[in-house]
Amino acid sequence: MARWTARVDPPWDVGAWRDIARHGLQARVPPEDIDWQDGDAPAALLAAPDLRDAPAANATPRASSALLGIAGDVLCHRDPQRLGLLYRLLWRINHGEPTVLSNPADADVRRAQALAQAVRRDAHKMKAFVRFRAVPGDGEAFIAWFEPGHRIVDRVAAFFARRFAGMRWAILTPYRSARWDGEALAFGDGALPSDAPPDDAHEDLWRTYYAHIFNPARLNPRMMRQEMPVKYWKHLPEAQLLPTLVREAGTRVREMAEREAQAPRRRIPVRAEPPRIAPVHPGAVPQLQDAPDLCSLREAARGCRACPLWEPATQTVFGEGPVDARVLLLGEQPGDTEDLTGRPFTGPAGQLLDRALAELGLERGRFYLTNAVKHFRFERRGKRRLHRNPEATQVEACRPWLAREIEAVRPEAIVCLGATAAMSLLGRGVRLMEERGQWRKLHDGTRALLTVHPAWVLRQQEAAAREAAYRGFVADLAALRQHLDARPASA
Repeated sequence: MARWTARVDPPWDVGAWRDIARHGLQARVPPEDIDWQDGDAPAALLAAPDLRDAPAANATPRASSALLGIAGDVLCHRDPQRLGLLYRLLWRINHGEPTVLSNPADADVRRAQALAQAVRRDAHKMKAFVRFRAVPGDGEAFIAWFEPGHRIVDRVAAFFARRFAGMRWAILTPYRSARWDGEALAFGDGALPSDAPPDDAHEDLWRTYYAHIFNPARLNPRMMRQEMPVKYWKHLPEAQLLPTLVREAGTRVREMAEREAQAPRRRIPVRAEPPRIAPVHPGAVPQLQDAPDLCSLREAARGCRACPLWEPATQTVFGEGPVDARVLLLGEQPGDTEDLTGRPFTGPAGQLLDRALAELGLERGRFYLTNAVKHFRFERRGKRRLHRNPEATQVEACRPWLAREIEAVRPEAIVCLGATAAMSLLGRGVRLMEERGQWRKLHDGTRALLTVHPAWVLRQQEAAAREAAYRGFVADLAALRQHLDARPASA
Protein backbone atom coordinates (compact mmCIF):
# COMPACT_ATOMS: atom_id res chain seq x y z
CA MET A 1 0.00 0.00 0.00
CA ALA A 2 1.24 3.52 -0.80
CA ARG A 3 2.43 5.79 1.99
CA TRP A 4 1.88 9.54 2.04
CA THR A 5 3.28 12.55 3.89
CA ALA A 6 0.96 15.21 5.31
CA ARG A 7 2.51 18.49 6.47
CA VAL A 8 0.38 20.98 8.46
CA ASP A 9 1.62 24.57 8.32
CA PRO A 10 1.24 26.30 10.68
CA PRO A 11 0.98 23.16 12.79
CA TRP A 12 -1.52 24.69 15.26
CA ASP A 13 -3.96 25.96 12.64
CA VAL A 14 -7.33 24.18 12.39
CA GLY A 15 -7.90 25.33 8.83
CA ALA A 16 -4.55 23.99 7.61
CA TRP A 17 -5.17 20.59 9.24
CA ARG A 18 -8.77 20.39 8.03
CA ASP A 19 -7.83 21.06 4.40
CA ILE A 20 -5.29 18.26 4.18
CA ALA A 21 -7.37 15.88 6.31
CA ARG A 22 -10.35 16.42 3.99
CA HIS A 23 -8.17 15.55 1.01
CA GLY A 24 -7.03 12.37 2.77
CA LEU A 25 -10.62 11.29 3.29
CA GLN A 26 -11.58 12.11 -0.30
CA ALA A 27 -8.63 10.00 -1.48
CA ARG A 28 -9.69 7.17 0.89
CA VAL A 29 -6.24 7.06 2.52
CA PRO A 30 -6.47 5.21 5.87
CA PRO A 31 -4.76 6.64 8.97
CA GLU A 32 -2.00 4.01 9.06
CA ASP A 33 -0.78 5.08 5.57
CA ILE A 34 -0.07 8.72 6.47
CA ASP A 35 3.10 10.19 8.02
CA TRP A 36 2.01 13.44 9.70
CA GLN A 37 4.57 16.23 10.11
CA ASP A 38 4.55 19.72 11.57
CA GLY A 39 5.04 22.36 8.92
CA ASP A 40 7.91 23.98 10.84
CA ALA A 41 9.83 20.69 11.12
CA PRO A 42 12.61 19.89 8.62
CA ALA A 43 11.50 17.65 5.76
CA ALA A 44 12.68 14.03 5.86
CA LEU A 45 15.32 13.08 3.30
CA LEU A 46 13.30 10.12 2.01
CA ALA A 47 9.81 11.43 2.70
CA ALA A 48 6.79 9.79 1.10
CA PRO A 49 4.82 11.73 -1.56
CA ASP A 50 2.64 14.64 -0.45
CA LEU A 51 -0.87 13.58 0.54
CA ARG A 52 -2.29 16.41 -1.57
CA ASP A 53 -1.07 14.52 -4.65
CA ALA A 54 -3.16 11.46 -3.80
CA PRO A 55 -5.95 10.93 -6.37
CA ALA A 56 -9.36 11.82 -4.98
CA ALA A 57 -12.10 9.21 -5.08
CA ASN A 58 -14.96 11.76 -4.84
CA ALA A 59 -15.84 10.70 -1.30
CA THR A 60 -17.84 13.26 0.67
CA PRO A 61 -16.18 13.68 4.09
CA ARG A 62 -18.02 14.89 7.14
CA ALA A 63 -16.69 16.23 10.44
CA SER A 64 -18.74 16.93 13.52
CA SER A 65 -18.63 20.34 15.16
CA ALA A 66 -17.51 18.58 18.35
CA LEU A 67 -14.38 17.27 16.61
CA LEU A 68 -13.53 20.64 15.08
CA GLY A 69 -14.06 22.26 18.47
CA ILE A 70 -11.62 19.99 20.29
CA ALA A 71 -9.20 20.01 17.34
CA GLY A 72 -8.45 23.71 17.93
CA ASP A 73 -7.01 22.86 21.35
CA VAL A 74 -5.39 19.55 20.42
CA LEU A 75 -3.46 21.07 17.50
CA CYS A 76 -1.81 23.56 19.86
CA HIS A 77 -0.28 20.69 21.87
CA ARG A 78 3.35 19.75 21.21
CA ASP A 79 2.64 16.02 21.08
CA PRO A 80 3.88 14.87 17.62
CA GLN A 81 1.16 12.19 17.53
CA ARG A 82 -1.73 14.65 17.79
CA LEU A 83 -2.15 15.11 14.01
CA GLY A 84 -2.54 11.42 13.41
CA LEU A 85 -4.84 11.11 16.43
CA LEU A 86 -7.25 13.71 15.06
CA TYR A 87 -7.22 12.17 11.59
CA ARG A 88 -7.90 8.74 13.09
CA LEU A 89 -10.96 10.13 14.90
CA LEU A 90 -12.09 11.83 11.71
CA TRP A 91 -11.65 8.58 9.78
CA ARG A 92 -13.68 6.63 12.33
CA ILE A 93 -16.50 9.21 12.23
CA ASN A 94 -16.67 8.74 8.45
CA HIS A 95 -16.37 4.94 8.54
CA GLY A 96 -19.11 3.59 10.75
CA GLU A 97 -18.53 5.32 14.12
CA PRO A 98 -20.29 8.72 13.82
CA THR A 99 -20.80 9.00 17.61
CA VAL A 100 -17.33 7.95 18.73
CA LEU A 101 -16.69 11.29 20.46
CA SER A 102 -19.57 10.64 22.84
CA ASN A 103 -17.79 7.58 24.25
CA PRO A 104 -15.56 8.78 27.13
CA ALA A 105 -14.09 5.28 27.53
CA ASP A 106 -12.62 5.24 24.01
CA ALA A 107 -8.81 5.42 24.08
CA ASP A 108 -8.54 7.94 21.23
CA VAL A 109 -11.22 10.16 22.74
CA ARG A 110 -9.56 10.06 26.17
CA ARG A 111 -6.21 10.97 24.65
CA ALA A 112 -7.65 13.88 22.66
CA GLN A 113 -9.46 15.23 25.70
CA ALA A 114 -6.26 14.99 27.78
CA LEU A 115 -4.28 16.96 25.16
CA ALA A 116 -7.02 19.59 24.90
CA GLN A 117 -7.18 19.96 28.67
CA ALA A 118 -3.42 20.46 28.88
CA VAL A 119 -3.58 23.21 26.26
CA ARG A 120 -6.48 24.95 28.00
CA ARG A 121 -4.58 24.83 31.29
CA ASP A 122 -1.49 26.30 29.60
CA ALA A 123 -3.62 29.09 28.09
CA HIS A 124 -5.07 29.87 31.53
CA LYS A 125 -1.58 30.11 33.01
CA MET A 126 -0.46 32.42 30.22
CA LYS A 127 -3.34 34.80 30.93
CA ALA A 128 -2.40 34.80 34.61
CA PHE A 129 1.39 34.99 34.44
CA VAL A 130 2.29 37.27 31.52
CA ARG A 131 3.95 40.42 32.88
CA PHE A 132 4.46 43.44 30.62
CA ARG A 133 7.46 45.73 30.94
CA ALA A 134 7.69 49.29 29.68
CA VAL A 135 9.81 49.85 26.58
CA PRO A 136 12.65 52.26 27.47
CA GLY A 137 12.04 55.65 25.87
CA ASP A 138 8.41 54.88 25.00
CA GLY A 139 6.13 55.07 28.03
CA GLU A 140 3.11 53.86 26.04
CA ALA A 141 4.63 50.62 24.67
CA PHE A 142 5.10 47.38 26.60
CA ILE A 143 6.76 44.01 25.96
CA ALA A 144 6.38 40.70 27.77
CA TRP A 145 8.51 37.56 27.54
CA PHE A 146 6.76 34.24 28.14
CA GLU A 147 7.58 30.56 27.58
CA PRO A 148 4.34 28.62 27.08
CA GLY A 149 4.34 24.86 27.26
CA HIS A 150 2.36 24.60 24.01
CA ARG A 151 1.73 26.61 20.85
CA ILE A 152 -1.02 28.81 22.27
CA VAL A 153 0.01 32.36 21.32
CA ASP A 154 -2.46 32.68 18.44
CA ARG A 155 -5.35 31.44 20.63
CA VAL A 156 -4.58 33.63 23.66
CA ALA A 157 -3.49 36.87 21.94
CA ALA A 158 -7.11 37.96 21.39
CA PHE A 159 -7.66 37.91 25.18
CA PHE A 160 -4.82 40.37 25.71
CA ALA A 161 -6.09 42.55 22.84
CA ARG A 162 -9.42 42.88 24.65
CA ARG A 163 -7.93 43.23 28.12
CA PHE A 164 -5.25 45.77 27.18
CA ALA A 165 -6.90 47.46 24.21
CA GLY A 166 -5.75 50.90 25.32
CA MET A 167 -2.02 50.28 25.11
CA ARG A 168 0.50 49.08 22.55
CA TRP A 169 2.13 45.78 23.48
CA ALA A 170 4.01 42.75 22.27
CA ILE A 171 4.26 39.24 23.73
CA LEU A 172 7.43 37.40 22.76
CA THR A 173 7.86 33.62 23.04
CA PRO A 174 10.56 31.26 21.71
CA TYR A 175 8.40 30.13 18.76
CA ARG A 176 5.98 33.01 18.05
CA SER A 177 5.32 36.68 18.78
CA ALA A 178 2.10 38.69 18.94
CA ARG A 179 1.79 42.47 18.65
CA TRP A 180 -1.11 44.86 19.25
CA ASP A 181 -0.86 48.42 17.88
CA GLY A 182 -4.13 49.59 19.43
CA GLU A 183 -6.22 48.53 16.43
CA ALA A 184 -5.12 45.14 15.07
CA LEU A 185 -3.21 42.02 16.05
CA ALA A 186 -0.13 40.90 14.11
CA PHE A 187 1.95 37.75 14.50
CA GLY A 188 5.59 37.08 13.77
CA ASP A 189 8.51 34.75 14.41
CA GLY A 190 9.84 33.76 17.80
CA ALA A 191 12.31 35.82 19.80
CA LEU A 192 14.92 35.68 22.56
CA PRO A 193 14.60 36.71 26.22
CA SER A 194 17.07 39.50 25.55
CA ASP A 195 14.58 41.08 23.12
CA ALA A 196 12.36 42.02 26.09
CA PRO A 197 13.36 44.95 28.32
CA PRO A 198 14.77 44.35 31.82
CA ASP A 199 12.94 45.16 35.05
CA ASP A 200 11.24 48.55 35.11
CA ALA A 201 9.79 50.85 37.76
CA HIS A 202 6.38 49.24 37.40
CA GLU A 203 7.79 45.94 38.65
CA ASP A 204 9.24 47.60 41.76
CA LEU A 205 5.80 49.02 42.51
CA TRP A 206 4.19 45.65 41.90
CA ARG A 207 6.63 43.89 44.23
CA THR A 208 5.92 46.45 46.93
CA TYR A 209 2.18 46.00 46.48
CA TYR A 210 2.45 42.19 46.45
CA ALA A 211 4.50 42.15 49.64
CA HIS A 212 1.85 44.27 51.41
CA ILE A 213 -1.11 42.12 50.34
CA PHE A 214 0.62 38.80 51.02
CA ASN A 215 -1.29 37.18 53.89
CA PRO A 216 1.00 34.81 55.84
CA ALA A 217 -1.96 33.38 57.77
CA ARG A 218 -3.35 31.89 54.54
CA LEU A 219 -0.04 30.48 53.29
CA ASN A 220 -0.37 26.99 51.77
CA PRO A 221 2.85 26.19 49.86
CA ARG A 222 1.42 23.05 48.23
CA MET A 223 -1.63 24.87 46.85
CA MET A 224 0.49 27.86 45.87
CA ARG A 225 2.78 25.69 43.74
CA GLN A 226 -0.23 23.93 42.25
CA GLU A 227 -1.82 27.20 41.12
CA MET A 228 1.48 28.94 40.34
CA PRO A 229 3.90 26.20 39.17
CA VAL A 230 7.57 26.87 39.79
CA LYS A 231 8.33 26.79 36.04
CA TYR A 232 6.45 30.10 35.66
CA TRP A 233 8.26 31.88 38.50
CA LYS A 234 10.99 33.23 36.23
CA HIS A 235 8.32 35.27 34.42
CA LEU A 236 6.97 36.83 37.63
CA PRO A 237 8.67 39.77 39.38
CA GLU A 238 6.91 38.90 42.65
CA ALA A 239 8.50 35.42 42.61
CA GLN A 240 11.75 37.00 43.83
CA LEU A 241 9.96 37.80 47.10
CA LEU A 242 8.36 34.40 47.66
CA PRO A 243 11.25 32.60 49.43
CA THR A 244 11.55 35.43 51.97
CA LEU A 245 7.79 35.80 52.42
CA VAL A 246 7.37 32.06 52.95
CA ARG A 247 10.30 31.88 55.36
CA GLU A 248 9.02 34.78 57.46
CA ALA A 249 5.35 33.73 57.38
CA GLY A 250 5.38 32.05 60.81
CA THR A 251 6.92 35.09 62.51
CA ARG A 252 4.45 37.46 60.87
CA VAL A 253 1.47 35.32 61.90
CA ARG A 254 2.62 35.36 65.53
CA GLU A 255 3.07 39.15 65.38
CA MET A 256 -0.43 39.53 63.94
CA ALA A 257 -1.90 37.39 66.73
CA GLU A 258 -0.13 39.41 69.43
CA ARG A 259 -0.98 42.81 67.98
CA GLU A 260 -3.69 44.82 69.73
CA ALA A 261 -7.00 45.05 67.91
CA GLN A 262 -7.73 48.28 66.05
CA ALA A 263 -11.04 49.84 65.25
CA PRO A 264 -12.00 49.28 61.59
CA ARG A 265 -11.68 52.19 59.21
CA ARG A 266 -14.53 53.45 57.08
CA ARG A 267 -14.47 51.86 53.65
CA ILE A 268 -15.59 55.13 52.08
CA PRO A 269 -14.09 58.29 53.58
CA VAL A 270 -16.33 61.25 54.21
CA ARG A 271 -16.07 63.60 51.26
CA ALA A 272 -16.97 67.19 50.81
CA GLU A 273 -20.55 67.81 49.79
CA PRO A 274 -20.97 69.22 46.28
CA PRO A 275 -21.67 72.93 46.04
CA ARG A 276 -25.23 74.23 45.95
CA ILE A 277 -26.52 74.17 42.37
CA ALA A 278 -29.34 76.21 40.95
CA PRO A 279 -32.30 74.27 39.44
CA VAL A 280 -31.84 73.13 35.85
CA HIS A 281 -34.63 73.48 33.29
CA PRO A 282 -34.71 70.73 30.66
CA GLY A 283 -33.60 71.72 27.20
CA ALA A 284 -31.52 74.75 28.18
CA VAL A 285 -28.00 75.44 29.42
CA PRO A 286 -28.35 76.14 33.17
CA GLN A 287 -27.84 79.64 34.54
CA LEU A 288 -25.20 79.28 37.24
CA GLN A 289 -24.73 81.16 40.47
CA ASP A 290 -21.44 81.57 42.31
CA ALA A 291 -19.62 79.18 39.98
CA PRO A 292 -16.21 78.28 41.50
CA ASP A 293 -12.99 77.86 39.53
CA LEU A 294 -12.35 74.51 37.81
CA CYS A 295 -9.99 73.21 40.50
CA SER A 296 -12.55 73.77 43.25
CA LEU A 297 -15.30 72.39 41.05
CA ARG A 298 -13.31 69.24 40.29
CA GLU A 299 -12.63 68.69 43.99
CA ALA A 300 -16.28 69.16 44.89
CA ALA A 301 -17.43 66.73 42.17
CA ARG A 302 -15.53 63.92 43.87
CA GLY A 303 -18.19 63.90 46.57
CA CYS A 304 -21.17 63.91 44.22
CA ARG A 305 -23.96 61.54 45.30
CA ALA A 306 -26.71 62.89 43.06
CA CYS A 307 -27.29 59.47 41.44
CA PRO A 308 -26.30 55.86 42.27
CA LEU A 309 -23.49 55.68 39.68
CA TRP A 310 -20.86 56.79 42.20
CA GLU A 311 -21.17 53.55 44.21
CA PRO A 312 -19.68 50.95 41.81
CA ALA A 313 -17.42 53.44 39.99
CA THR A 314 -13.76 53.78 40.92
CA GLN A 315 -13.81 57.57 40.92
CA THR A 316 -15.35 60.70 39.45
CA VAL A 317 -13.93 61.47 35.99
CA PHE A 318 -14.00 65.24 35.63
CA GLY A 319 -13.03 67.35 32.62
CA GLU A 320 -9.51 68.52 31.81
CA GLY A 321 -7.90 71.05 29.50
CA PRO A 322 -7.09 74.76 29.29
CA VAL A 323 -9.44 76.96 31.30
CA ASP A 324 -9.50 79.41 28.36
CA ALA A 325 -10.06 76.76 25.65
CA ARG A 326 -11.98 78.01 22.63
CA VAL A 327 -13.58 74.59 22.11
CA LEU A 328 -15.12 72.13 24.57
CA LEU A 329 -15.34 68.49 23.44
CA LEU A 330 -18.28 66.86 25.19
CA GLY A 331 -18.47 63.06 25.39
CA GLU A 332 -21.10 60.79 26.89
CA GLN A 333 -19.57 59.06 29.92
CA PRO A 334 -16.23 57.58 31.03
CA GLY A 335 -15.28 54.08 29.94
CA ASP A 336 -13.34 51.35 31.74
CA THR A 337 -9.93 52.95 31.13
CA GLU A 338 -11.15 56.42 32.09
CA ASP A 339 -12.69 55.07 35.30
CA LEU A 340 -9.30 53.64 36.28
CA THR A 341 -7.15 56.61 35.24
CA GLY A 342 -9.56 59.37 36.33
CA ARG A 343 -9.03 61.23 33.03
CA PRO A 344 -11.45 61.63 30.10
CA PHE A 345 -10.83 60.06 26.69
CA THR A 346 -7.84 57.90 27.62
CA GLY A 347 -9.22 54.56 26.36
CA PRO A 348 -9.65 53.18 22.80
CA ALA A 349 -12.33 55.78 21.94
CA GLY A 350 -10.02 58.57 23.12
CA GLN A 351 -7.20 57.20 20.98
CA LEU A 352 -9.49 57.19 17.95
CA LEU A 353 -10.46 60.79 18.73
CA ASP A 354 -6.78 61.76 18.95
CA ARG A 355 -6.17 60.12 15.58
CA ALA A 356 -9.03 62.01 13.94
CA LEU A 357 -7.91 65.33 15.43
CA ALA A 358 -4.32 64.75 14.32
CA GLU A 359 -5.52 63.94 10.79
CA LEU A 360 -7.18 67.38 10.70
CA GLY A 361 -4.15 69.12 12.16
CA LEU A 362 -5.88 69.81 15.49
CA GLU A 363 -4.09 69.46 18.82
CA ARG A 364 -5.98 67.78 21.64
CA GLY A 365 -4.20 69.99 24.17
CA ARG A 366 -6.02 73.07 22.80
CA PHE A 367 -9.43 71.75 23.81
CA TYR A 368 -11.26 71.20 27.09
CA LEU A 369 -12.52 67.59 27.23
CA THR A 370 -15.29 66.36 29.50
CA ASN A 371 -18.30 64.05 29.62
CA ALA A 372 -22.01 64.60 30.16
CA VAL A 373 -21.94 61.94 32.91
CA LYS A 374 -19.01 61.87 35.33
CA HIS A 375 -19.16 58.23 36.51
CA PHE A 376 -18.71 54.99 34.58
CA ARG A 377 -21.93 52.96 34.21
CA PHE A 378 -21.23 49.31 33.49
CA GLU A 379 -22.37 45.73 33.97
CA ARG A 380 -20.05 42.86 34.86
CA ARG A 381 -19.51 39.89 32.57
CA GLY A 382 -17.12 37.68 34.46
CA LYS A 383 -14.05 39.82 35.09
CA ARG A 384 -14.95 42.34 32.38
CA ARG A 385 -16.86 45.58 32.88
CA LEU A 386 -19.04 46.31 29.87
CA HIS A 387 -20.28 49.81 29.09
CA ARG A 388 -23.98 50.59 29.58
CA ASN A 389 -25.67 53.75 28.37
CA PRO A 390 -26.59 56.13 31.21
CA GLU A 391 -30.26 56.69 31.99
CA ALA A 392 -31.95 60.04 31.44
CA THR A 393 -32.15 60.65 35.20
CA GLN A 394 -28.40 60.11 35.52
CA VAL A 395 -27.70 62.53 32.68
CA GLU A 396 -29.98 65.05 34.35
CA ALA A 397 -28.21 64.61 37.69
CA CYS A 398 -24.86 65.46 36.06
CA ARG A 399 -26.06 68.45 34.01
CA PRO A 400 -25.31 70.99 36.77
CA TRP A 401 -21.67 69.91 36.79
CA LEU A 402 -21.48 70.33 33.02
CA ALA A 403 -23.17 73.71 33.26
CA ARG A 404 -20.56 74.88 35.77
CA GLU A 405 -17.73 73.63 33.55
CA ILE A 406 -19.14 75.56 30.58
CA GLU A 407 -19.49 78.66 32.74
CA ALA A 408 -15.89 78.38 33.93
CA VAL A 409 -14.37 77.71 30.48
CA ARG A 410 -16.75 79.87 28.41
CA PRO A 411 -15.93 78.16 25.09
CA GLU A 412 -17.03 79.67 21.82
CA ALA A 413 -17.87 76.21 20.42
CA ILE A 414 -18.96 72.88 21.89
CA VAL A 415 -18.63 69.58 20.00
CA CYS A 416 -21.21 67.00 21.15
CA LEU A 417 -19.80 63.49 20.69
CA GLY A 418 -22.78 61.15 20.73
CA ALA A 419 -26.49 61.25 21.47
CA THR A 420 -26.12 61.44 25.25
CA ALA A 421 -23.86 64.49 24.95
CA ALA A 422 -26.30 66.17 22.57
CA MET A 423 -29.25 65.45 24.87
CA SER A 424 -27.37 66.79 27.89
CA LEU A 425 -26.63 70.08 26.16
CA LEU A 426 -29.66 70.55 23.91
CA GLY A 427 -32.40 68.51 25.59
CA ARG A 428 -34.49 65.73 24.13
CA GLY A 429 -35.66 65.65 20.56
CA VAL A 430 -32.21 65.83 18.95
CA ARG A 431 -31.88 63.59 15.89
CA LEU A 432 -28.16 62.97 15.97
CA MET A 433 -27.72 61.03 12.72
CA GLU A 434 -29.78 63.60 10.79
CA GLU A 435 -28.06 66.65 12.29
CA ARG A 436 -24.49 65.37 12.57
CA GLY A 437 -21.88 67.63 11.02
CA GLN A 438 -24.17 70.66 11.41
CA TRP A 439 -23.84 73.65 13.71
CA ARG A 440 -26.47 74.83 16.17
CA LYS A 441 -26.55 78.13 17.98
CA LEU A 442 -27.29 78.15 21.70
CA HIS A 443 -29.20 80.86 23.54
CA ASP A 444 -25.99 82.58 24.70
CA GLY A 445 -24.38 82.61 21.25
CA THR A 446 -22.22 79.52 21.77
CA ARG A 447 -22.11 77.29 18.71
CA ALA A 448 -22.65 73.53 19.05
CA LEU A 449 -21.52 70.88 16.54
CA LEU A 450 -23.10 67.42 16.61
CA THR A 451 -21.34 64.20 15.63
CA VAL A 452 -21.11 60.56 16.69
CA HIS A 453 -19.06 59.29 19.61
CA PRO A 454 -15.76 57.62 18.58
CA ALA A 455 -16.87 54.51 20.50
CA TRP A 456 -19.70 54.15 17.96
CA VAL A 457 -17.08 53.97 15.22
CA LEU A 458 -15.22 51.22 17.08
CA ARG A 459 -18.40 49.21 17.54
CA GLN A 460 -18.84 48.66 13.79
CA GLN A 461 -18.27 44.94 13.20
CA GLU A 462 -17.01 44.87 9.62
CA ALA A 463 -13.70 46.51 8.70
CA ALA A 464 -15.25 48.32 5.73
CA ALA A 465 -18.11 49.66 7.86
CA ARG A 466 -15.68 50.75 10.55
CA GLU A 467 -13.50 52.59 8.05
CA ALA A 468 -16.56 54.30 6.51
CA ALA A 469 -17.77 55.32 10.00
CA TYR A 470 -14.35 56.75 10.80
CA ARG A 471 -14.26 58.75 7.56
CA GLY A 472 -17.69 60.17 8.37
CA PHE A 473 -16.50 61.09 11.86
CA VAL A 474 -13.48 62.94 10.43
CA ALA A 475 -15.73 64.70 7.93
CA ASP A 476 -17.95 65.94 10.78
CA LEU A 477 -14.93 67.24 12.73
CA ALA A 478 -13.73 69.03 9.59
CA ALA A 479 -16.50 71.57 10.29
CA LEU A 480 -14.67 72.39 13.54
CA ARG A 481 -11.45 72.84 11.62
CA GLN A 482 -13.21 75.25 9.25
CA HIS A 483 -14.70 77.15 12.19
CA LEU A 484 -11.31 77.65 13.83
CA ASP A 485 -9.71 78.70 10.55
CA ALA A 486 -12.52 81.19 9.83
CA ARG A 487 -12.32 82.73 13.30
CA PRO A 488 -8.71 83.01 14.46
CA ALA A 489 -8.04 83.16 18.20
CA SER A 490 -7.32 86.89 18.03
CA ALA A 491 -10.72 87.67 16.44
